[in-house]
Amino acid sequence: MSRDALKTLFHPFATEAVPMPGEGERVLFLGAEAGQPLPEGFAAEVTMVQPFRPLFRGLGTGAVPQAEGSDYDGALVLCGKHRGENENRVAEALERVRPGGMIVIAGGKEDGIQPVRTTLLKLGITLDYTPKYHGVAIWLARPDDADAAVAALKKPPVVFEGRYEAAPGMFSHDRVDGGSELLAGRLPTDFDGNAADFGAGWGYLSIMLAEKSPRVNRIDLFEADWHALEFAKKNIARNCPDLEARFFWQDLGTEPAREKYDLVVMNPPFHESQAADPEIGKAMIRAAAAALRSGGRLMLVANRGLPYEPAIASEFRESGETCRNARFKVLWARK
Repeated sequence: MSRDALKTLFHPFATEAVPMPGEGERVLFLGAEAGQPLPEGFAAEVTMVQPFRPLFRGLGTGAVPQAEGSDYDGALVLCGKHRGENENRVAEALERVRPGGMIVIAGGKEDGIQPVRTTLLKLGITLDYTPKYHGVAIWLARPDDADAAVAALKKPPVVFEGRYEAAPGMFSHDRVDGGSELLAGRLPTDFDGNAADFGAGWGYLSIMLAEKSPRVNRIDLFEADWHALEFAKKNIARNCPDLEARFFWQDLGTEPAREKYDLVVMNPPFHESQAADPEIGKAMIRAAAAALRSGGRLMLVANRGLPYEPAIASEFRESGETCRNARFKVLWARK
C-alpha cells in the first residue's frame, strides 16, 4: 500500500467535505497503516486495526489485530488488493459505526476501490467520492438500517474439501494451493521430531505433515496474517485434534523464531503489494536456516522462476531440488 492511498483517505477531511472528528469521539481505522499523520484538528480517539504483522508493528502501541465494540462515531477504511477483504471491511464499518456516523473509504486504483464504489451504489447507499493522489476517496453517512448492505457485502468463510476453512483475503482461501499440494506429496512419512511451518497460512502443510508423519512430536505454526492464524487453529483442531501445535503471530523477516527445529516446511509468500518480491522468500530462507539445528532439514516449494537456490546454497551445507512441474519446484536443504 502506497502512502498516496493514505493521503487519499484523509483528503475529504482536509477539504472539509467531511467534518473533522472532535474530542470525545471514537473512530475505527480498518486496514490501518503508518506513514501519514492525522490531519490537524483530527481530535478523535482512533482505534487502529491491522491483522498483517509487518504493518501492525509499524503502528506502534494501541493497535489491535481485530476490532471490537460498536457505536463508533466514524470509521476509516483503507482498501487493499483483495475484493472480498475490502467488502468485509466496509461491512464491518457499517456494523460498528452508529447510525449517521461518517465512514470514509479509500484506496489506490489498483486496489479495487472502484468496485467498492460500484457495489455500494448498487446497494442504494448514498455516497460522495473524489479522485485524488492516484486513488479514490468515498464517504457516506452510515444509514439508519444497514442490515441489508452488511449482508450483501459480508463474505463468509469458505469450507472446501469438507475439512478446510478460510476467509477472503487469505492466500488460497478457497482451495488448496497447487504448490503446497506438490510439497505435501513429498513430506516425510517417518518424521518424529519438532517441526515448524513458516508462513503457515490457514494450516494446510502442518495438517499434511501431521497426517503423513503421525509420530511428529510438535509443529509450531508461524504466520504474519492474524486472521489466517486463527483459521489455522480451527483447521488443526478439526483435522488433527491430537497434534501438539503452537501458533505464533510473527513477522519472520524481523522477528526470528526462538527455538531450534529438526524440520522447517514452507511455501513462502512473494507478494506484499502488486509486484513480486523474491526478497521476502529469501528472508524466510535465512530465518529457516537460523531456526534449524545442525542436521535439520528445510523443505520448500516455490514458483519455478523464483531465484531461491543461491540464497539456500549460501545458508545450508547441502541443498538440491526434489521435483518440479510446469509451475512449481520443491527444494530441499540440510543445515
